[in-house]
Amino acid sequence: MNQKVMQKRKWQSTLFLLIIIAVTYLSAVITNFNFVDGLAAFPAAIGWIISNLLITQESLERLPTILEKLNETVFMSIAATTTAAVISIFLGLMGSKTTSLNGILSVVARFIASVSRNIPVVAWALILLLSFGQNSVTGYLALFVGTVGFLTRAFIESIDEASQSSVEALTATGATYFHIVNKAVIPQCLPQMISWILFMIETNIRSATLVGILTGTGIGYTFDMYYKSMNYNAVALVTFSIVIAVIIIELISNYIRKVIL
Repeated sequence: MNQKVMQKRKWQSTLFLLIIIAVTYLSAVITNFNFVDGLAAFPAAIGWIISNLLITQESLERLPTILEKLNETVFMSIAATTTAAVISIFLGLMGSKTTSLNGILSVVARFIASVSRNIPVVAWALILLLSFGQNSVTGYLALFVGTVGFLTRAFIESIDEASQSSVEALTATGATYFHIVNKAVIPQCLPQMISWILFMIETNIRSATLVGILTGTGIGYTFDMYYKSMNYNAVALVTFSIVIAVIIIELISNYIRKVIL
């Protein structure tokens, strides 16, 4: 019996691998991608990066402006994430089977999370760009909407995984809904929620760079401006600044996670 199961799994794995190979081949044919030509162009691309993307003394003079725009991007990402987290906690409580007040609210909360999560942040920026124009509000709202969807889904799963014993104990004593949420649900889920919020701050800083190119704000706009003017030395400094900022935020987030988890 075990041998038949293993044989079946082996055939399934082989079939899955063949499907992946076929899809990859068809994708290459449709997009006219040539793997050999891509590899051949790789050394030239590396050489261009080494010769052009150099941080010079002239580009360093632009550092104060770059840091100012980088701070704008970082704080916009933090603001969008924290405000979205407040909304997501409410939607998570409504969407979770443990704390949902009724089926309609649960369906609505899950629907909002699904729609906002499955549309990329860049797409949200393009949609909002038509209404709000190129400004920081558009970037903030694009990050906010995308974050609400992701965090709501994450909070629903965290609440669903919480221990039911404390919830049942408080329910048996006649505790109100708000007491149950405040005393039994949130304390159990809070470390995971904070961890998800920190993760989204990191993600939004990366996303904000792309959003900034579209909305004409933050470090993304600065990168786009230098790139279009072919000032590659300044582009290198902007890129390096973004990388350093993301690494610092990630190190801080990892430290906080170790403390709370």
